[in-house]
Amino acid sequence: MNLRDLQYVLAVADLGHFGRAAEACHVSQPTLSGQILKLEDELGVRIFERVGRSIRPTPVGEQILHHARRAVSAADDITALARASRDPLAGPLRLGVIPTLAPYLMPFVLPIAAEALPAAPLMLYEDLTAHLLQALTEGRLEAAIIASDPGDPRLASHLLFDEPFFVVLPPGHPLAAKATIHADDLDPKSLLLLADGHCLRDQALEFCGHPNRGETAGADIRATSLETLLHLTAADYGITLIPRLAVGHDLGLIGRLEARPLEGDHHFRRVRLVHRVNTPRQKALALLADMIRDGVPEGVARLDG
Repeated sequence: MNLRDLQYVLAVADLGHFGRAAEACHVSQPTLSGQILKLEDELGVRIFERVGRSIRPTPVGEQILHHARRAVSAADDITALARASRDPLAGPLRLGVIPTLAPYLMPFVLPIAAEALPAAPLMLYEDLTAHLLQALTEGRLEAAIIASDPGDPRLASHLLFDEPFFVVLPPGHPLAAKATIHADDLDPKSLLLLADGHCLRDQALEFCGHPNRGETAGADIRATSLETLLHLTAADYGITLIPRLAVGHDLGLIGRLEARPLEGDHHFRRVRLVHRVNTPRQKALALLADMIRDGVPEGVARLDG
């Protein structure tokens, strides 16, 4: 057994296809398939099974994959540690960002990062918080920008900024007459939310104080993007909440929407950069956190990391 064989196994598991896995590993498909068969013979178990045209891990294969990810991640950390000892600011930084932040924050951050970290280009991955945290602990990412506390002792955080929420209203809505809006002003039945898995959904429910909002009328509308929520709001189907950095980007493109700041408990989300406690890229990530705080637009409260 060697790391190369484990990398082949992980590529097949991640891509679900021997041909695509071979291409990703820069080997021929017979070579990759042959090495995996040798590994299965060595272990005396089957790692994968075919179901129709699909490939999926066997029950014991799932456990092998878990340990394989840890082994490959540890080897990657050794390589990164050696590189960081030569130049801690050299080498790509694989950075995850949640979808409700990426389109609004990264256009400000990327130019600054490219100038300040020319030897450490950012490789961006946009996904839900749970998926980013899993990729982070498995070593597939160096860091992630999220808007919730990861609650994992294996991860450390650089606090970046507090981002307030705004309520978005359709043209002529009665609440548009208010300068600010409180949770008590909102009708939970009219609130349009993102789908399960988005931290912004949970934060909106927490602000409104309606943990059972999913059981109320209209809860079958669970969008996967802020843009969808804004289009529905413009169509007068309800109201929605968006973070401060999104205000002004899309409102002018989608009807004549009105945005008003919120007041009360839980009226903001805390954005942080998280990474593994033992990462060898700590110096580069600390510098990146400083750059994000410096590059974030006005309207949010920068935090001392």
